[in-house]
Amino acid sequence: MHYLEMKKAIGAGLLSFPVTPFDAQGALDLATYREHVGWLSQFPATALFAAGGTGEFFSLTPDEVVETVRAAKEVAGDTPIIAGCGYGTAMAVELAQACEKAGADGLLLLPQYLIGAEQTGMYERVKAVCDAVDIGVIVYNRDNSILSAETLSKLCDVCPNLVGFKDGHGNIEMVTKVCTTMGDRLSYIGGMPTAEVFAKAYKAAGMTTYSSAIFNFLPQQALEFYDALTRDDHATMDRITMDFFYPYLDIRNRGKGYAVSIVKAGMRVIGRDTGPVRSPLTDLSVEEHDMLAEVIRKAFGDGALRAA
Repeated sequence: MHYLEMKKAIGAGLLSFPVTPFDAQGALDLATYREHVGWLSQFPATALFAAGGTGEFFSLTPDEVVETVRAAKEVAGDTPIIAGCGYGTAMAVELAQACEKAGADGLLLLPQYLIGAEQTGMYERVKAVCDAVDIGVIVYNRDNSILSAETLSKLCDVCPNLVGFKDGHGNIEMVTKVCTTMGDRLSYIGGMPTAEVFAKAYKAAGMTTYSSAIFNFLPQQALEFYDALTRDDHATMDRITMDFFYPYLDIRNRGKGYAVSIVKAGMRVIGRDTGPVRSPLTDLSVEEHDMLAEVIRKAFGDGALRAA
């Protein structure tokens, strides 16, 4: 996929990032992964992130990242697959090229490992990855990798395949400045954990789409919320937020790393078990799992507990 086609695709609708299944021993379960991506591809998400944050990129080996990309491409049909990419510059370049060879339609460049860095260093890292591939690249502002609007503008001048900006930092002032400064040069994605609760504020700042974690286990409900956002149907958004997202957040906030763990718990609740999370993450307790099932049932009815 040409990077301009990817830019158009990621700005055209809801995005999501499939969880990465593991077996009981923690080994990568590609058969279940193919089944999961194939199922999600039946719903109208405009792109799927393979080995993204919710896909536990940080717990995968580089070879496993490439394997998940290749497996996703085998079953995704026309749905573009965007590969997670990250770590230090040399590793990110190597992984970016391997994912491109495996068929990735684009890259999501996650933060560098461990350390903070000056804007000049992060500029060089993004430029090196963009220069290493022909596919489109999305940068992800989060944690220790926060690119300023000025740095992004310089990158846009020299990296034609830099096509997207995803924000998981939550600074609305910075998001507004980025969107205003870059205009239609980039596509903009909300990337806060449980992005729906930030969606209205992000839309006002200039971001018209986001990546949904709950799409993994409640795809129809995720699309209902996104459709309400596009129509400025505040009544529907407020109803779903009050009935589902706030109780969901109460469970998510009970443990560190639960933004990922609760999604895999949701998969078990609907009967599409994708296995445990890998350490250092921990799974929800049995009590918390049952609490999640009850939240889903109360918000959406018993039918939501049984995946199609």
